Amino acid sequence: MTHETTTDTLDLGPQARILARLADGVRDDRLADPTPCPDLAVRNLLGHLTGLAVAFRDAARKDLGPTTDTSPEASVPDIGPGWRDELAKVLAELADAWRAPEAWTGMTRAGGIDLPGEVAGAVVADELVIHGWDLARATGQEYAPDAAALRAAYGLLAAAAEESDRDAGMFGPVVSVPDGAPLLERAVGLSGRDPGWSRTGQ
Repeated sequence: MTHETTTDTLDLGPQARILARLADGVRDDRLADPTPCPDLAVRNLLGHLTGLAVAFRDAARKDLGPTTDTSPEASVPDIGPGWRDELAKVLAELADAWRAPEAWTGMTRAGGIDLPGEVAGAVVADELVIHGWDLARATGQEYAPDAAALRAAYGLLAAAAEESDRDAGMFGPVVSVPDGAPLLERAVGLSGRDPGWSRTGQ
């Protein structure tokens, strides 16, 4: 599948910091709560975010190995002691790694899949934006993603939806959202999520 992206060398720092603040705002008594991600509680989503930050940090560095070869579906992720500091640290490292222009060129690997650097950059922008929404919605926090990262995420998801069956989508069946809806809601719908999801309604 080909992707049209307009990421160039997008600075992921602002979105990474937004996500780190959201994670820091998660109360311990919310870790077992459901999220918009099927079968993932808040603690599992946080574990997934930690793992993907490490994987895409190493993908940017072209430091290929176990962290970039393992499929995210290989096991249910979880968090350990000190997860707040660990997640903040790896998110900062992720953003720093993608500031290198060479991260966006050539080939790399993430989740066991080989892909061009510019596509990997768009994928990680999408992961940070959409999982930021997941985390905020699951824990009752306000969320406004970085505008540039949101545009990159939407571009990736829209291109994927055009090239595939809407019943399959990139992460599940596309949820229809009005054309006039905010860009974040349209991106969430393209990711296979219901923008109206709430923890009390699930």
